[in-house]
Order: sequence, then structure tokens, then C-alpha cells
Amino acid sequence: MSAPRLEIDLGKIEHNARTLVDRLGSRGISVTGVTKATLGSPEIVAALLQAGVLGLGDSRIENVEAIRHAHVSASMTLIRSPMLSQVDRVVAHADVSLNSELDVISRLSSAAQKAKQTHGVVLMVELGDLREGIMPGDLEKTVRETLRFPNIVLKGIGTNLACRSGVSPDEKNMAELSALADSIETTFGTTLSIVSGGNSGNLRWALSGADTGRINNLRLGEAILLGCEPLHRQPIDGLHTDAITLIAEVIESKVKPSQPWGEMAQNAFGEKLALTHQGNISQTILAVGHQDVDPWGLQPPPGTEILGASSDHLITDAGSCKVSVGDEISFQLNYSALVRAMTSPFIAKLMKVQRSHISLPCSYVTH
Repeated sequence: MSAPRLEIDLGKIEHNARTLVDRLGSRGISVTGVTKATLGSPEIVAALLQAGVLGLGDSRIENVEAIRHAHVSASMTLIRSPMLSQVDRVVAHADVSLNSELDVISRLSSAAQKAKQTHGVVLMVELGDLREGIMPGDLEKTVRETLRFPNIVLKGIGTNLACRSGVSPDEKNMAELSALADSIETTFGTTLSIVSGGNSGNLRWALSGADTGRINNLRLGEAILLGCEPLHRQPIDGLHTDAITLIAEVIESKVKPSQPWGEMAQNAFGEKLALTHQGNISQTILAVGHQDVDPWGLQPPPGTEILGASSDHLITDAGSCKVSVGDEISFQLNYSALVRAMTSPFIAKLMKVQRSHISLPCSYVTH
């Protein structure tokens, strides 16, 4: 079997999605299933839709187009502001896009008129994380201008937290978003069908029992795929954290000194390492590296330690596990490692309905 590869358990992904859809649904919050980490995989899209997500979201129009080409008719939201150079493609393939610039909305309007269709817009509001968003004091003016554009439908407002700066969604900033939604409806006599509170980082707040106010949608990717919340990377009760596994093949296994020798300078990635001498170790090299994955986003099996990586080599200390050339070792991934691995053309993607192996001590190694 080809290695390196991602083994993707579709049943576990569907379970995670359905569990979150049900839990949030009981609080009046729908789920947009985010596909950007999966390159719009049709198999994963099918699992999300089977689980009951309201619609799909992706940040790349290329992924949206791939989903459409797979004959998926579900509602699609472009969750990154459209590039001006891509407005025609956005209008053609996405039902809704998240926006924060009037110049972009104006061009979407022109593209929609040309295509003789309408396009939905969700205005993103800046609430502290300092990524995208309209400052709250400028929202009323932006809404007024947006409502004037032909062939544009104002669907709602939203925000994004816990991405760039790590600002946590909480009762205060979610209440502010709810208040802004109420104010917009009162001022303009319109109804906002979407008040999108954010991403997987909102789950702790949304499921805490706090008043959810007007928030009626979350955009979830990481929590569904990895079973963790991203604020503290803690597992979510009842979700699988091993739905996606990276399998890499051993290409060298030798006893070597743990400390390099010779004059030290920067390594290939500009790092100057400070290593502690530990005597000889069982050094194992696997055929995967920075070009394929974030090495520091990998969780090795118990007893194994990741020592470093180059472009295409991952170096580990195998500890007491006996490892031979040709063996395969399994790693769990965080979000950073997952998104890079999914986009690597050198990593195969194997879709599975059920996992076929059982973890035992040193069992992440297969011979």
C-alpha cells in the first residue's frame, strides 16, 4: 500500500458531524460543514451532508468548483472574502460569500447581474481577533450600501475569532454580535437569516448553556475532522479524535549518537538547534517532511519522540520499539499538520468506512 498516506475514516467523520449537528441543533444553531482542509473531497462532503449539516463552506473557489463538479447541489458558502479576480467564478458556483469590503460586493453585484442571478452576502464584523471584519461602528454604513447593490441579497452578519490572535468566543463578544443583528434589523426593517458566530473555537461557549442570543450558525471543520476544540486542543466528549491518521514508511533505522558533532550553524529551515546529549538512541527516519506536513503537528505513538525534520525526512527516536526499514508508523495530526498533508500531492488519501487495525503498545508500527 502506498506511503505516506492519510487514512480517513468516513464513518468517524460522519459520527462527529452528526453529534455536533444534534448538540448544536438543540440550542438553535445550525452547522456549516467546512471542507477547506480536505480540498473539497467528495467523499467527506457526502459524510457531512449525510450527518445533516445545513450547507458546506470553503475558503477556496477551486474547492467549491470541485464540489460542484461532483454534482453536489447543497448550499455552498465561500468563507473567505472573494478576490476581485474571481468574482465571476464565485457568483457561478457559491450561493453565499463572506464579505468585509464594499468594492468586492460591488463587483459581485456586477457579476451577478451579468449572470442574471442573485448572490447572498454575509457581512463579517471585527470583534477583536484582528483578522477580517468590518469595525462595529462602520457596520450600519456598510449595510446601507450593501442593500443598494442590485442582485445582492444581504443574508446576515458573522464574525471570526480564535484564528489569528486566539481571542476566545465568549458571552460578551457573542452578545455584541447578537445586539448588532438586532440593531441592523430595527434600523433597516430587514430580516437577517444568518448570524454566524464563528468556527470550532465557539463550541465551548455554544455548548456551555450560555444564552446563545441571535447566533444561529457555526462554521465547523477542525472539530468534525479531529474531534478537538481549537482553543486548548482538548478532545470533545463523544467525538473520535482518530478519524484521520498519517502513515509514514521507515527508510532508515540505526543506533546513532543523539548529539551532532562539528561546527554548528543554521539548519535547512533557519533554525539553530540546542540539543541535549543523551548518548546513543534508536534513530528512525521516515519518508515524509516539511514539504508534506507540519512535523511539529504530528503526535507519534507512545514511546516515540519526534526529533526534527528536513524537507522530506522525519527523524524520530523510536525508544524501546524495534523498528525496521519498510515498517509503517502511524501518527495523529493537529490541524496545522492536517491541512498541509491534505494539500501534498506526495501523500495518498485512503478513504475508509471503518478502521482496520487495533492500537497496541508499539502497535503504531506495522511490519
